[in-house]
Amino acid sequence: MGVSQKKIAVHDLEIGMFVSDLDRPWHQTPFPIQGFHIRSQDDIRSLVSHCKWVIIDVAEVREAVEHSKPGKRFNRQVRRSGRERDVVQLPPLNIKEPVRYEEVTTMKKELRVSKKLMMDAEASLHRVFETIRQHDTPDLRDVAIVTQKMVSSVVRNPNAMLWLSRTRQHDDYTYRHSLNTAIWALVCGRQLGLNEGLLNHLGLGCLLSQVGKLDLPAHILRNEGKLDAEDFSVYRTYVDRGAARLADSGLSRAVLSVVQGHRERHNGSGFPEGIRGDRIPLLAKVAGLAEYFETLIGPRSSAEPMTPARAVTLLYDMRNIEFQEDLVEQFIQAIGIYPTGSLVELNDGQRGIVVSHAPERRLWPKVMVMTDRAHRPLKSARIVDLAKYNEGRGTGETLTVAECLPHGTEGLNPEHYDVTGAEFRWNLSRIVGA
Repeated sequence: MGVSQKKIAVHDLEIGMFVSDLDRPWHQTPFPIQGFHIRSQDDIRSLVSHCKWVIIDVAEVREAVEHSKPGKRFNRQVRRSGRERDVVQLPPLNIKEPVRYEEVTTMKKELRVSKKLMMDAEASLHRVFETIRQHDTPDLRDVAIVTQKMVSSVVRNPNAMLWLSRTRQHDDYTYRHSLNTAIWALVCGRQLGLNEGLLNHLGLGCLLSQVGKLDLPAHILRNEGKLDAEDFSVYRTYVDRGAARLADSGLSRAVLSVVQGHRERHNGSGFPEGIRGDRIPLLAKVAGLAEYFETLIGPRSSAEPMTPARAVTLLYDMRNIEFQEDLVEQFIQAIGIYPTGSLVELNDGQRGIVVSHAPERRLWPKVMVMTDRAHRPLKSARIVDLAKYNEGRGTGETLTVAECLPHGTEGLNPEHYDVTGAEFRWNLSRIVGA
């Protein structure tokens, strides 16, 4: 059954409605994604302050729920697809003495550093995992040093590590998953203003968060996205197994809290302890969100990957259910609606890959265009900054992202192109290796 749409005045909005369009461009509003369910009176007040009318999808109305006063904790049930899920609201995150980071190097320069760093990180993880497989206590000094270098790279310019995480091939799923999770988490932590010490704890915890899976049967790992109840009960033991393996390794409590808590969920639906809300350490919350996002866009080969844009939308729909609302919003602000490395098609048919984005223009990233409007490969790719291109243009003249394409779409390998543009003149294969 199709979804019907209805134009409605913002003063007539109700909790549970799905807003699919506004009376003004999305980038002129504070809403981090395009299209969302109204979850609270705060959402309505924000819409009232920016719009006179909106378009709602009538078929996606959720049942109205009761709310408490702002700043107070409350629970409610949201019904979707026949299931009810607890929604838990907490006061906003409070980062003590947040750090404001500025990009201090170009993506081109940082890519040269990050290429070797990614290889070093994978090699360090390989050594740690092999030691644990042999039931010995791992020496974590190398991986700790690599983590510090990853933190420094993300602090200098977060786009380089994100680019490599999406475009570089990895030899083993576990290493790729751990590395990419750490990068998403560090980029989010940077956005939150965590100091470099906390970022080091966060990154190291993410890199080591999967070690407990080494003790699981191979058939469970191969099918971890579609396990029956019996196998899932075994699967969920990997967190405790990993924490036990690392207990005597000299890691800080903060790092171990990431390993122990990255599968806990905001509404208590996670494991191993089923704790909720503010009982979950902040670094574990960030790690859990990053790990879940990476699972969506980079699952094992037996599962179909989700496009980053669809994964971002799903995360936003899970705010205050499995993940704390303001943490989800900060994560989206950090990575963008179309994260660096996302394959996209523009509204004129050209295709390319997102190079970077700006928080204030989250729907208009910089795109490395690799095909013409008929999807024919270009001789040289070119960078198009959609925000700059669209300045002063009318609505019908703007160049926008029409859709996010599946990773691995044929003909969209950025390593096959030289890049030209006002700010970019380099051959990617020479920088990161063909």
